[in-house]
Amino acid sequence: MTQSMPGSTTPPGWYPDPSDPRSVRWWDGHAWTAHQAPAQFQQPGQFQAPGQFQAPAQFQQPVQLPRPELNPQTPVYNPFIWAITLMPLVSVLLLFTWQPEFRMITTPEGVTTVDPFAMYTPGYFLLMGSGFLFYGLSVFFAYLDRQRLLKSGVVRPFHWAWAFLSALVYVIGRSVIVNKVAPKRGLWPVWATIAVFVISMVITGIWTANFMQSVYSQLGYSVQT
Repeated sequence: MTQSMPGSTTPPGWYPDPSDPRSVRWWDGHAWTAHQAPAQFQQPGQFQAPGQFQAPAQFQQPVQLPRPELNPQTPVYNPFIWAITLMPLVSVLLLFTWQPEFRMITTPEGVTTVDPFAMYTPGYFLLMGSGFLFYGLSVFFAYLDRQRLLKSGVVRPFHWAWAFLSALVYVIGRSVIVNKVAPKRGLWPVWATIAVFVISMVITGIWTANFMQSVYSQLGYSVQT
């Protein structure tokens, strides 16, 4: 059943089935779909069926039922979710722009020690600034990703505000819900996140080894190889 209503402003949702009063049917915003559910989930008297259009759309409140599955051809990935997933890798690569210089200074008390301000190089501020920038971008991209999922027909996708807590939380929550409405799809961002984590650990290990070698050499110690 896919009868459409030209010019309809009724939002997607579960509404009384015009062909069977014992059921509710999913209205995708333009036409009735094949998704149907028992009428006992319906809250009587709250709204008119979209086929009648006797009440303003703002008073037609859909019932929250299980999310219908997406068409297998409907895309579930977009550039925004991949940007959220891969940005941590860019941040780790910026580690190599930070090359601290260790200088020895003598305090007024005659004590020789390492200059604590030597670590504040341009690379340090670039690394710190990029962290704040990528955090803000991940929240913004989460919002755009959720809007794209809504347009694709995903009902109640994972909320973008979870990205304020962590981009990882959003990626996992988003993937779980998408996998429910698109079986066997939607989990690639989680696997990509795991891969990014492993690669980041390797890069961090390499940077740390170079960092420690630089510390020893600048402080006059020899490194055993």
